Amino acid sequence: MAKPKKRYVCQACGSVSHRWQGQCGDCAEWNTLTEDAPATVFSLKHDLSSGGRAVEFVDLDKPGALPTRQPTGLAEFDRALGGGLVPGSAILMGGDPGIGKSTLLLQAAGKIAREGRGVVYVSGEEATGQVRMRAARLGLSDAPVKLAAATGVRDILTTLGQMEAPSFLVIDSIQTMHSDTIEGAPGTVSQVRGCAFELIRYAKENDVALVLVGHVTKDGNIAGPRVLEHMVDVVMSFEGERSHQYRILRALKNRFGAVDEIGVFSMAGEGLEEVANPSMLFLSGRDEPMAGSAVFPAIEGTRPVLLEIQALIVRLQSGATPRRAVVGWDSGRLAMLLAVLESRCGLNFSSAEVYLNVAGGYRLSDPAADLAVAAALVSALADKPLPDRSVWLGEVSLAGEIRAVAHGGLRLREAAKLGFERGFGPVDTKGKDVTLDYKGLGQLANLVDRVMGSA
Repeated sequence: MAKPKKRYVCQACGSVSHRWQGQCGDCAEWNTLTEDAPATVFSLKHDLSSGGRAVEFVDLDKPGALPTRQPTGLAEFDRALGGGLVPGSAILMGGDPGIGKSTLLLQAAGKIAREGRGVVYVSGEEATGQVRMRAARLGLSDAPVKLAAATGVRDILTTLGQMEAPSFLVIDSIQTMHSDTIEGAPGTVSQVRGCAFELIRYAKENDVALVLVGHVTKDGNIAGPRVLEHMVDVVMSFEGERSHQYRILRALKNRFGAVDEIGVFSMAGEGLEEVANPSMLFLSGRDEPMAGSAVFPAIEGTRPVLLEIQALIVRLQSGATPRRAVVGWDSGRLAMLLAVLESRCGLNFSSAEVYLNVAGGYRLSDPAADLAVAAALVSALADKPLPDRSVWLGEVSLAGEIRAVAHGGLRLREAAKLGFERGFGPVDTKGKDVTLDYKGLGQLANLVDRVMGSA
């Protein structure tokens, strides 16, 4: 690197000299020359303060039409998106292999194409013949979807630039895309980030709703760099157990709508079917009240969903080590709740195996489910069914207090709509226009007394 030359700047007139002198040769002022920090070759090369084009600023109240959401034809998909597709948005969808991501997007693409809007579906993992076989099974063979099998981002963008910009663009998947300007194999961090950047820039400049399908790791997180989740507008997760028929589309990040909004689908032979009332799906098969079963009104985004929580208590012989098994709930929270029941309510679970399950394979993280779990555990321990057609909600503290929960009135209204007659939870939680009989419980001991039949 060349050694930078020293320079001296006059503080009076600003003239530059390459050697120091007592008097400025331009303005004749004395002792005004000071040494200036020289600019290095690196700083000169990376100086971005000039040479670019001016950026246009827009006022927030600028008159003009705002982007309008476009429906996908699948109401549950639109619900999870916050009301539909936003032109120019980038959506990242992840999910386990075989969960139905490609099926869902192909169904949405077919419905959008049948409405007369342009749709391009680019598959990097399957040949066009394989995608057409799936489309025939879904009854979408006549949908005017432009289908291609390609992995080169330059080829894809060149082709898209020679045609009218579509309304909906699907890239399945971003881990298979490759850019010839970046070193590395497809799926590497640099390739995924670079390919996503080019595709997102095309979508923003042409008002195209872009969906990028992403692989997931064995932990369930979206594979690739986390910066990919920051680059997109919406991050969606398609969840569910392949052994169960239901699928849940969950919005983990949404710049245009509510977070944690869900759409519920049921996997059938002809593809994914929408479930307009998911509570009936998770509560199916409840004919008679049974010991160890409690119903909890959960909240997913803005939608209440009623779930069945099942508990089983098995007494063991003295000296055997009891087991704790949880499906669909946090095992640490179950241990805490068992400790509160033993310490504050005098119940004994130390010599019994405890099994807890959220029916339907649903994964529950709402702390308001504490009371429903406690009710199921006490019911199973006493071998007494809970009151028929009842729901339970409330957060349990370490002191045994039952605390208030968010959206209590909305939860109870949904329960009443489905025919439930009783509700149990924190005091002063019942909202307006709630028709079911609500009983407030201040302490967890009140629940134990009610279930055991002492009060």
